Amino acid sequence: MNDARQHSPACERNREPLLKELREHLADARHVWEIGSGTGQHAVFFSRHLPHLIWQPSDRPEYHASIEAWRSEAALPNLASVLTFDLFDATPPLETTDAIVACNVIHIAPFEATACLFAHARTSLSPGGKVILYGPFMHEDHDLEPSNQRFDQMLRQRDPRSGIRRLQDVDAEARACGFERALTRRMPANNDLLIFERPF
Repeated sequence: MNDARQHSPACERNREPLLKELREHLADARHVWEIGSGTGQHAVFFSRHLPHLIWQPSDRPEYHASIEAWRSEAALPNLASVLTFDLFDATPPLETTDAIVACNVIHIAPFEATACLFAHARTSLSPGGKVILYGPFMHEDHDLEPSNQRFDQMLRQRDPRSGIRRLQDVDAEARACGFERALTRRMPANNDLLIFERPF
């Protein structure tokens, strides 16, 4: 029997630091929508260690086999079946959620996808809900690290529409949908965790 589970070394490396942050910032949440679930490794790991959350993975159909294989093997009661979703879809695949988590997503998509993400968040987040983004970002006060410079170049060579995003540009798209950046946390390997909220 073939194992459809795909493996991402990056998911293995960043899952523990991410779990620490999610445990703190999602303590009061009950439902999380993960955008861009990829291999499905994060969905299983976070569901297992955050049992108070219903974790809803989503991604394009080509990723479903791996996500569902990981989910089936884990057999966790709080890990839902994957939903079909692309950031450019007209409507979100669910009505409401307490938080949106997107790890290593917006730099591999056209920049317009960032606006779409916040538009979907505006539609689907419950009051007090959070958008949590993780990945590399360009900061105004310092240059990209050499490793991220190489990564950004590789992304843009592969697809000129992709690339590491400037924080001020992400903030502008968030603000256009009523969100403000509430937290920036420096993470290992020159990544950042960003949390956006809607001011009351």
